[in-house]
Amino acid sequence: MLTRIALLALSFPLLFTAQASADDAASLKQKLSDLNSLKAQFSQTVTDINGKVIQQGEGTFALAVPNQFYWHLTSPDESLIVADGQDVWIYNPFAEEVSVLDLNQAIEASPIALLVHRDDYTWQQYQVTQADNCYSIAPKDVDAGVAKVEVCFNASSLQTMKLEDQQGNLSEFNLSEQATLADVDKSLFKFTVPEGVDIDDQRLKAVK
Repeated sequence: MLTRIALLALSFPLLFTAQASADDAASLKQKLSDLNSLKAQFSQTVTDINGKVIQQGEGTFALAVPNQFYWHLTSPDESLIVADGQDVWIYNPFAEEVSVLDLNQAIEASPIALLVHRDDYTWQQYQVTQADNCYSIAPKDVDAGVAKVEVCFNASSLQTMKLEDQQGNLSEFNLSEQATLADVDKSLFKFTVPEGVDIDDQRLKAVK
């Protein structure tokens, strides 16, 4: 369950049949070109298909191109996601367990990966539609864990991310206190497994 929720969080990241869609993707790429590194605080609200709030939280978010991502939910329950450029580590302190995914698995699971990925092949897996300063990103694969992601900008700053799963649950993240990463922040993308923590290595399962 935690792994699925974590993939949704990553789920915030294109060949197109219509020229308008291609133009929208190009516009989003241009916006993201200004986000080669970012650190911010976030507040999170999760609502179900009926609009009922089922969870609220807050934490710290950071990204760096290429393929580095940090997501630390500090309340109501702590969880940590670190993408170090090759692997994705999903840590649940309460369960004393960490799951490890190959980076490509995370990219396939969530279009939010586009925030830190610049590979054309990856972008070809998604449909992008622009409405004002917001971009809707939907995976072409109907079996993807995330039905849709929406990212909204204020000028060149990323302001909100919304993730809708296949069950209709909506997770909305509002960013604040945004800044470019400092040198000291680069350590955020290095995960060390705490002593005594069980490791669920999904990378091996992917190979099999």
